[in-house]
Amino acid sequence: MKKRIAVVTVRGKAYYLIVKKLKEKEIPFLSLIPGETLPTGVKVVITTEEERHLVEHEKALVFIPDAESETMINEILKILRGKKAYDKIVIGIDPGEVFGLAVVSDGKVSETKNCFSIAEVLDTIKKLLKSVDVSSTEFSVTIGNGVPRYRDLLETLDTELPSEVVLTVVSEAGTNRSLNDEKHRRGLRDIASAIRIAGRTGRVYSRQHTDESNS
Repeated sequence: MKKRIAVVTVRGKAYYLIVKKLKEKEIPFLSLIPGETLPTGVKVVITTEEERHLVEHEKALVFIPDAESETMINEILKILRGKKAYDKIVIGIDPGEVFGLAVVSDGKVSETKNCFSIAEVLDTIKKLLKSVDVSSTEFSVTIGNGVPRYRDLLETLDTELPSEVVLTVVSEAGTNRSLNDEKHRRGLRDIASAIRIAGRTGRVYSRQHTDESNS
């Protein structure tokens, strides 16, 4: 990925937090000083509220320290892909002792992570939902059925997620392929399985216990 993102700030804490998140997501970026000329290839600028007036760019995002960082990352990826909103977001989940999770937005993987509890899975999905308008974006969660624990996850998501979210259960057969020796780690296998699960079709779960206050 070319460096199409510029971090424009001289505020140390903001710079550290922004760069930390971009590096976690392996998103290349340029570091510039407010007022410095922006290269023509820059599509997104991240700056602070105090320095925003020094940035002349139509796609300038203001970093808010207390806001969800995932919201900022999702907005960056949308802009880079030339989208105002995604048509379809699918979250694939590989349940187990560790939950592999992959977010696929309009057919492209936009986020992956390992979660270590059902509560962490739920929290991750809810954070993503904050940046999505489910009235215009098809939002679904696809869960592999390889271990009995998937039922507990399914019941929790049914109770806690808005009714617009579609829950689907799919077979995990063939999703746990081996990786090469360098990458043969459990965490990467869980994520790879979650990506494959996100691309499968299966049984749509009939929502029963939805809390409409989450809608």
